[in-house]
Amino acid sequence: MSSESAPVKSVRQVSLPFLSAVAIALGLAGSTFIAAGTWKEVRKKPEKNNIRITGSARKRIVSDLIQWSALVEAQGADRTAAYVALKGGTEKVVAFLKAQGVKAEEIQTESASITEEFDIIKEDKVLPGTNVPLRSERKESKGFKAKQVVTISSTNIPQIEKASREITTLLEQGVDVTSHDPNYYYTRLGELKLEMLAEAAKDARARAENILSSAGNTGVGKLVYADMGIININAANSTETSNEGNNDTTSRDKDIITIVHAEYEVK
Repeated sequence: MSSESAPVKSVRQVSLPFLSAVAIALGLAGSTFIAAGTWKEVRKKPEKNNIRITGSARKRIVSDLIQWSALVEAQGADRTAAYVALKGGTEKVVAFLKAQGVKAEEIQTESASITEEFDIIKEDKVLPGTNVPLRSERKESKGFKAKQVVTISSTNIPQIEKASREITTLLEQGVDVTSHDPNYYYTRLGELKLEMLAEAAKDARARAENILSSAGNTGVGKLVYADMGIININAANSTETSNEGNNDTTSRDKDIITIVHAEYEVK
């Protein structure tokens, strides 16, 4: 019996490693086949041979329109008195502007507003018959305040700048006037943007040509895709950028910066 059982034990010891080796070999063969098939599929897909580039253009512009406003205020014991005082102050402001050479059609007066003003009176008392403190507040009228804005829009920028600086001399005549900061605009911005975008597109192509030339390629092919980037209008020499685009109105001299994103075929 011992002679019959020995061969069976020997077969089991040999067959298990053998089966494992076969399984590993089949697994490697299968994975190699899958990898080869995947490689073939990748090689079948067309390859893109394009270059993406960003072009920009920058130009200094000088504003051709100025808008400026002055606030006139007056006070009175009642609404009528406040309005009469305001009217007199506004008339002096308009007369001053005309004397500065500002045209009547460039001057606009907005509607007057009149509001009653109050003082808050705080009173500390003691509740009768007790020692409990009692605090109360009441409003007491201190008269009426009237306001009116005078706005000027003109292409004569130096003239309006001078008027905006000197208008406060009317304070010496009893006119309560406050000068606001001027705003500057460029009225031909629409056509300039088109010109600047064209310059940015030329810059994008020139950059692509330089890169491909340095890399040893033959050159730039046809335009595949292009889009307009953010347009920034900044104060002169400013490098400020914004995802929504800047539109500076505080400076007379400005820089307009345009961006174009383009994609070209490579020859």
